Amino acid sequence: MSIYDSIGGAPAVHAAVDDFYQRVLSDPSLAPFFTSVDMDKLKAHQRSFIAAAIGGPEIFQGRDMGTAHAGLGVSDANFDSVVSHLVATLTSLSVPEDIIGQIGAALSPLRSDIVTAPAPVPQGPA
Repeated sequence: MSIYDSIGGAPAVHAAVDDFYQRVLSDPSLAPFFTSVDMDKLKAHQRSFIAAAIGGPEIFQGRDMGTAHAGLGVSDANFDSVVSHLVATLTSLSVPEDIIGQIGAALSPLRSDIVTAPAPVPQGPA
């Protein structure tokens, strides 16, 4: 059984995407990335992406992650915040921990395509 089927298919993905974006848009460090974004279009796109990524019947036809996030200046901290919101969303929807881990493992390799902001240079003592 695919992850998609085990979490409840399309209705579960729809609920997860809605809850996820509610959390992301409430996060002051992430909300500015979405100020001029058509959220209905983005949510539909995200549902398709997630469903395809976790074994659903959808075929994802969007841009690759690097192209979609180019020029946004997403940092490692931003990426980690998004992952945290995703885990909180899935947990709130009673997705089993092992499935959350599998979803994380499927999405984790995308970090190198999404994060484009250089890591801060550590400052030594003055």
